[in-house]
Amino acid sequence: MDFEKDLADYAVKISRTEYSEARIEEIVKKAFILKNGKFESLIEEREKGMGVRVIDNGASFISLTELSKRNIRESLKYAIEEARRSSSISISEEKANRASYKVFGDIPNEKEVKEFLVDLDKRTNLPWIKSKLFWLTLTITKKYFVNSDGSKIYSEIQRFHLEYNLVAKDGSKIEQRNFFFGNSGGWKDFLKLNPEDSIEAEAKKIIKILNGKKSKRGKYDVIFAPELVGIIVHESCGHPLEADRILGREAAQAGESYAKIDSIGKKIGSDKVTIVDDPTVKKSYGFYLFDDEGVKARRKFLIKNGVINEFLLNRETALLLNTKSNGSARAMNFAREPIIRMSNTFMLPGDYNLDEIFEDVKKGIFIKSFTEWNIDDVRWNEKYVGFEAYEVINGEIGDFVRRPIIETTTEELYSKVDACSKDLGFVAGTCGKGEPMQGVPVWMGGPHIRVRDLRVK
Repeated sequence: MDFEKDLADYAVKISRTEYSEARIEEIVKKAFILKNGKFESLIEEREKGMGVRVIDNGASFISLTELSKRNIRESLKYAIEEARRSSSISISEEKANRASYKVFGDIPNEKEVKEFLVDLDKRTNLPWIKSKLFWLTLTITKKYFVNSDGSKIYSEIQRFHLEYNLVAKDGSKIEQRNFFFGNSGGWKDFLKLNPEDSIEAEAKKIIKILNGKKSKRGKYDVIFAPELVGIIVHESCGHPLEADRILGREAAQAGESYAKIDSIGKKIGSDKVTIVDDPTVKKSYGFYLFDDEGVKARRKFLIKNGVINEFLLNRETALLLNTKSNGSARAMNFAREPIIRMSNTFMLPGDYNLDEIFEDVKKGIFIKSFTEWNIDDVRWNEKYVGFEAYEVINGEIGDFVRRPIIETTTEELYSKVDACSKDLGFVAGTCGKGEPMQGVPVWMGGPHIRVRDLRVK
């Protein structure tokens, strides 16, 4: 991509504006789809182009797929005119970075991938499984970023993503499980996530889940596994602590936030609750070392010992809050402008062994995985419905419980956490945000946590 790097450098050089940046990307995707034992398709996609942002009083963003100096000059002329007509914005001053990094590993051939998916199909070939879908995608993203501050950053990241859907039926009862595995790195790294055994175990258990008993309404001590903790922290901590959302920029698309500009220092949970967003976790699905504004990535402590500690920031919101960016600007591809995004959002582990989490629960419910969730526009009132769930009596895991429903508030849930285990688990996802919509790879997770005295339906 050396020639394209020169074109990105050229775009920034000729802009002659207060600030300019160019980001050229080449994205190659290969997807295999197996449905009910038959290969539906093999999809191969390749896209390449450049996104350019200029600030000259206001800001303007353009994307190009015809990469020629002539097209860059003509497109920039209109972009600069638009910026000068737009409302004024400014961005924080940040250190210029020069870097090059790659996250790669072994790549399976087509035969290996097909054998892997066929094996998954065989492992889930059970009489109560009525429909099966497995969708495996390999994505390689090459990216070069340059700005007028002097930053020049090149990266190559390889990712694997597996989505699966199982539909089970027993008489009139139907249950569905749809979930994901994902990582950055090689095929061997992906297999270390143990997707085959995990999916096979779920397929075998789903018949018992279908026929699980209903829990009685009431208050219980609830133990959440990492999968539940992940969706909780993503939805009720990560999204509401995005600075653009706090400032009202997302109100028309995704809602607002319970957090305000002066919420830093506000206690919202017990001292057991520390939640971070960290794109530097190796092999993670949401991995990056520099964001799409050229800022070096770091771990952000969003909630620290139950207290709101910092927001997710890009360069514009950082200046508005009189601070520095913490490297949270991401774009789905070259054709989208970077906006504030999560990466890998998770609760930090505690000092309890897993058996200690259970041992003093007299009447409780253990929710290992979920089937649905919901949360209001300000990320305060929320609902989680269990998929694989069990009753807990006097510290012992008992019978399956069918679809226990937790309805609570962010503050109640975080405030009632009294124990976090030493282990740490993650699940992959694609986080959607923006207008037009942008989906970016993320990890969500945490330890097992114990939450006292929650209402269960």
